[in-house]
Amino acid sequence: MGLSIFVLGEALMDCIAQPDGQLRPLMGGSPFNMARAAALRGASVSYLNRLSTDWFGQAMARQLQRDGVQLPGGTSRLPTSLAMVQLSDGQPSYGFYREGIADRDYTVDGILALLRLQTPGILHTGSLLLIPPEQSKVLAIVKGAREMGWTISVDINLRPKVTGDLAHYVQALHRVIAETDWLKASDEDLQHLGFAGVQISESAELVRELRAGAKPDKLSRVALTFGGKGAYLDIEGHNQSLPVPTITLADSVGAGDTFWGNTLADWALLPEDASYRVARTLQLAMKAAAINCSRQGCQPPTWQEIQAF
Repeated sequence: MGLSIFVLGEALMDCIAQPDGQLRPLMGGSPFNMARAAALRGASVSYLNRLSTDWFGQAMARQLQRDGVQLPGGTSRLPTSLAMVQLSDGQPSYGFYREGIADRDYTVDGILALLRLQTPGILHTGSLLLIPPEQSKVLAIVKGAREMGWTISVDINLRPKVTGDLAHYVQALHRVIAETDWLKASDEDLQHLGFAGVQISESAELVRELRAGAKPDKLSRVALTFGGKGAYLDIEGHNQSLPVPTITLADSVGAGDTFWGNTLADWALLPEDASYRVARTLQLAMKAAAINCSRQGCQPPTWQEIQAF
């Protein structure tokens, strides 16, 4: 029997600057993207945060439902958050508008009450919700979920330009990582967290350092991504690194979210013997991310598209 994935995070509109100066709105937010990717792969996925009743929020709700994501969190009268995105050689940089917005309209008790109604599965979070002071609510939810038997997944997706105190932000992230079972980090995340030697060839040592800072029974599964250089996956000491598949790049928006969504879906659909499928899990997740990168904005592929790639 498979596991369900419940997602706690942000849903926002990526307003992507076009060459003529206009802004093209595309749905985004790392956990929102991840939820779509995992559902399109075939996993049972629920998005916990409220979505705005504004036009953007309604469009996001329809998109999630089309992709097969359930929405137990309900709606909020607060507006949808926005990200202004500039692309340079396909690489995005962001500016965020996130005060008084719908996806932060939740309480610790409210989320834990929703989780108590479910059979414990995978609780995923990360990205903008890990920025102080929001991370205190997330950490309380993570600890409460762990006591109920949930497996905790985190994609760090560190955003240094959004915080006024990077040192405080990094300290908060280390506290969340210490409570995490399954972790994804990019090379940029690791650099901002203070790790040295952030190269794919140093992945095994980086995983050892991450585990050294976590609780003894945590970080059993760790994925590290290195942009165009490839990715590395370690499951309880079984590990594999692979290069990026060859594609024509449109942009890399949502690549890491698609990668992790497919990784989590693989583990949710086939909970047993994950350590013996490390290479295949990594290969399929990287194929999914590559397909996404061949499209503008985050457009995760279906399972059928991944198989045909």
